[in-house]
Amino acid sequence: MSDAVQPTAAEVRAAAEAVKTALDRHLAAVERRSGEDDPAVYEAFNQLAAAAEIYDELLYDRYDEVTPFEIPGTEDALPPYTGPEEPNAVSVLIRRDYSVAEPQRLLAQAQRVEAADYDAGPDDMDASGTVHGALGLLFGEFEPDEIASRHKEFGLEEGDSTLWVTAADEQADPGEWLEAPFEAVDPQRVVCRFDVSAVFDDELDDVDEPDEDDEDADDIEDDLDTELDEDEDLEPLDSDR
Repeated sequence: MSDAVQPTAAEVRAAAEAVKTALDRHLAAVERRSGEDDPAVYEAFNQLAAAAEIYDELLYDRYDEVTPFEIPGTEDALPPYTGPEEPNAVSVLIRRDYSVAEPQRLLAQAQRVEAADYDAGPDDMDASGTVHGALGLLFGEFEPDEIASRHKEFGLEEGDSTLWVTAADEQADPGEWLEAPFEAVDPQRVVCRFDVSAVFDDELDDVDEPDEDDEDADDIEDDLDTELDEDEDLEPLDSDR
């Protein structure tokens, strides 16, 4: 970053003061919390996260330093549930991402589907010749869950996925939300959500990866077990000797 756009020392100091103020507000909200999902605590948490992020950015831009704190991203956190206690209806929102890892395999599978469809009209017979046409054929032929379980057969590679269950007072009228199915999702009506991402696997690998000392200890233990097994093969001594 050039000197012309670097934050001033005063701006960094002001951001640090804002973090201190946000810390005090967060502690006060926690001390006064009215329940496990107190909205005041949630709001104070977001304010603290925002203030800390601004301070961290300014500190880095001015002094090339960072803070040792890591606050979970608020964009993935859900606010306290404020929906009906006894929902009369639920909506299930699912997103699954794939990359087209093997286009030729995808096209071949689509061509098989197309060849088996004896009712296909002349305008549909070349749909499997393009990747977007092949995707349309396969997702029109198979249920999303079947594609998820057989994605490698179709030349697809899994990415992130998420499933949200939202509560509603009553079921929507037929066709009511079809034009914009994911537009009006109220985060405070999300009953639960389930996320799948390779990021979580990477975090587990970082935590569970054994160091060299642990591996050496395991090797020694294996050698001892082998020696004990060999000793067990020896004939017992005659007690009368």
